[in-house]
Formats: sequence, C-alpha cells, structure tokens
Amino acid sequence: MYIIDIIYKVSTTLIDQHMEAHIAFLEKHYHSGNFIASGKKEPRTGGIILAIAENKKIIEQIMAQDPFYINQLADWNIIEFKPTKSIKAFTALLEGCA
Repeated sequence: MYIIDIIYKVSTTLIDQHMEAHIAFLEKHYHSGNFIASGKKEPRTGGIILAIAENKKIIEQIMAQDPFYINQLADWNIIEFKPTKSIKAFTALLEGCA
C-alpha cells in the first residue's frame, strides 16, 4: 500500500483549471484497482491518494500521468505503508485487492 502526498506548487485557481483532467486520471486508476481512496488536504495545499500496487515503480509510473504533474502544478511524495492493524472492513478490502 502507498500513501501519495500531492503538494501544490501553484495557486488553487490554476489547480482548479486542471481539475477535470485530474479527476479523469483518478477515475482511470480507480477502475484499474490501483487507487482506493483520495481527497483534498485541509488547508487546501494538495491532496492524498491511497494506492495499491506490486511495487513503488508502478505507482511512480502512474503518478507521472497525473495532469497536475505533467503541467508542473504539483509534486508528489510516495510513502510505502504496510498496515499492521486496521478494522476488519479495511483488511477485507485490501485482501480483495491483492
């Protein structure tokens, strides 16, 4: 599992101009099974994506397709995360994605 921390480099006005393309990017990777949750940070300085993949390189390749990244609007940091404790529903979700 990976936590992707997206950090905006520009104003939210510019971010909003590319939001539709970013949402299409998110939808593509929800359908592929790589993304399991996403949302804006508060205060609105970026976003977070929870993702799963066989390795970090796959996540890096996916994130290189993000319109925010392509248009130099945001950077990202990928943190590998190995859940050791969670509610049963979350564990079942992860097992279903494996």
